[in-house]
Amino acid sequence: MPYSGPASAYASTGAAEAAYFRMINDKGGINGRKITFISYDDAYSPPKTMEQTRRLVESDEVLLIFQALGTPTNTAVQKYLNQKKVPQLFVGSGASKWGDPAHFPWTMGLAPTYWSEGRVFAKHILERYPNGRIAILWQNDDAGKEQLQSVKTGLGERADMIVASESYEIVEPTVDSHITSLKASSADIMISMSTPKAAAQAIKKVAELGWKPTYFQSSTSASISAVLRPAGFDNAKGVISAAFMKGYSDPTWKDDPEMLRWIAFMDKYYPEGSKENGNNVAAHIAAQVLVEVLRQCGDDLTRENIMKQAANLHGYRAEMLLPGITINTGPADYYPIEQLQLIRFDGERYQPVGSIVDVSAERRE
Repeated sequence: MPYSGPASAYASTGAAEAAYFRMINDKGGINGRKITFISYDDAYSPPKTMEQTRRLVESDEVLLIFQALGTPTNTAVQKYLNQKKVPQLFVGSGASKWGDPAHFPWTMGLAPTYWSEGRVFAKHILERYPNGRIAILWQNDDAGKEQLQSVKTGLGERADMIVASESYEIVEPTVDSHITSLKASSADIMISMSTPKAAAQAIKKVAELGWKPTYFQSSTSASISAVLRPAGFDNAKGVISAAFMKGYSDPTWKDDPEMLRWIAFMDKYYPEGSKENGNNVAAHIAAQVLVEVLRQCGDDLTRENIMKQAANLHGYRAEMLLPGITINTGPADYYPIEQLQLIRFDGERYQPVGSIVDVSAERRE
């Protein structure tokens, strides 16, 4: 987990998961066993990820790797973990490569893929803004390239709507110059596919330049507390993203039993964590899914059975998923969550746009 470095905005994910497992252990564990959760800092650096993963597997002798964050970091260890036959479970990245059991049977993602999200954005643009001119900011790595290509593919023969795109390196201190270049294209639609720091900078810079495009932000960096607040709520008003989970700031869930249980959990086990940070909700969901897999394993806690049960989730509903969204997997289906809801920030909270979209048809073949 990047507890330091350029992607440290995701650090709360690891902290929230640790908190959830403390709660599970306080309640007696799973099938009478308690979880030992070991989490190291890799600073979002692939070489460091490899070093820490080897430490976990060869020194700590862990049963499995859970929710390690990032596309380039997980890519660095995917072959190693599959060769070692160690589950690389519920990867903290939306890259479609985590759903390839034919080639990597020990790796499985969790969230809807970048490919699916990009296609949903493109479909919405074609329906609502058919004459738009699109500018795209994307991170120069496998995740960014997949996101960019997904939008192009989604636009199909209308891919010429993209009039400008700028890539940035995650180590760049600011993306301001890229935003200035994108504005010069006279685009009226902006798509930002970025990590939280760059996402906040981009929203703020767009506003400073007086540019007023219809703004799409990738869901991995749409957190109200980690992105929109630093960018400025007035600047972020109108931002469109996608979601598969409930948001603390949405009044729809004010009296929702799941939300009330989550708030109680946060207050007791992770009081320093922000309830407005969607990463803490995502972590809560991921930890629940792992606990369900371990519960299904019973007393057969082999790595083989871990993957067998991970690929045997049928209509499982983790708390804090949006109503109607369930988790489903199979031996040939390593994409657990395949439904998305477009959302728009109104200056205070996200509001739903349209209905939930089934993105299973949008998988990358």
